[in-house]
Amino acid sequence: MLYLDANATESPRPEALAAAARAMALGGNPSSMHGQGRLARRALEDARDALARRFGAAPADTVLTAGGTEANALALHGFAAGRRILAGATEHAAIRAFPHTGIPVLPDGTLDLGALAALLRDGPALVAVMAANNETGVLHPLAEVAALCRAHGAHLHVDAVQAAGRIAIAPGWDSLAISGHKLGGPMGAGALLLRPGLHPAALVAGGGQERGRRGGTEPLPAIAGMAAAARAAPPSHLAGLRDAIEAGLPPGVIVAGQSAPRLPNTTQIVMPGMAAERQVMVLDQLGLCVSAGAACSSGKVAASHVLAAMGFSGSAGCGIRVSLPWDAGPDTAERFLAGYREMAARLLRKVVR
Repeated sequence: MLYLDANATESPRPEALAAAARAMALGGNPSSMHGQGRLARRALEDARDALARRFGAAPADTVLTAGGTEANALALHGFAAGRRILAGATEHAAIRAFPHTGIPVLPDGTLDLGALAALLRDGPALVAVMAANNETGVLHPLAEVAALCRAHGAHLHVDAVQAAGRIAIAPGWDSLAISGHKLGGPMGAGALLLRPGLHPAALVAGGGQERGRRGGTEPLPAIAGMAAAARAAPPSHLAGLRDAIEAGLPPGVIVAGQSAPRLPNTTQIVMPGMAAERQVMVLDQLGLCVSAGAACSSGKVAASHVLAAMGFSGSAGCGIRVSLPWDAGPDTAERFLAGYREMAARLLRKVVR
């Protein structure tokens, strides 16, 4: 099998697996006062410090969670009181689940800054924008978004789940969510990083952990693995592989958001008239693991809201996402293109019949 679904979960990094194993071997609860607990606490705080340094926050302003969805929820629950939530039209379901007003995107998938500016004139707001789209890899203009938010006194929350560890993230945010397994760490850990002075009310009540902002014993092995993965350098060869894939696609196929800045590892390929679900199933039979969108929605037969927001109204259900893992080999593009051409030939033969 050729794994090309890193945006669902990244291939585990060996340094992350080693760090998680060391943390698990420590034993002890980080909240316990005895020696074993203090060892666990030291490992936890070392991981917190590493995450804070990596993503531009203070350790005291880094709240450890069980994943990116929880980190997003903590921010929106904690800072939306008295504010309207304005969310990009292509946001992940973790954001769209909250009552919000949509911010349109341009045909290339980037946020419509003019529309955002107009919405911000209507009163206090919390603006929720992903740094990089999980389906297309399109990067939003965060520096410009941050400037607009500052000018209107809005809180800017950035969902950096896909961007963290892959690209540099522009400063200026008030809160920022990351996820461990999208970095190449274990599942079960995430973090919400905060601008100094912000204190969200706890979404999960408990024993006062995380300075009262998130109850429950911290998942130390997953957090240690997340921190180790965050320290790892991003791979430099993925953009070349992505470009080689796009250059070798057959005529008539469309790359969504190709003209916009994108993550180096992500391409969303639209084959008009051919349901994404059928494409994914045939590619799986051919040994290629890709997806039709967000992993949490992959079991549902539905058009992509991301493609629909970008204007692919008739083909919003025809796109597959190829997301290269950090350890993608040099023959990845060649292997994918061979499988893609075979998949297209099989499906087109069925259509002709």
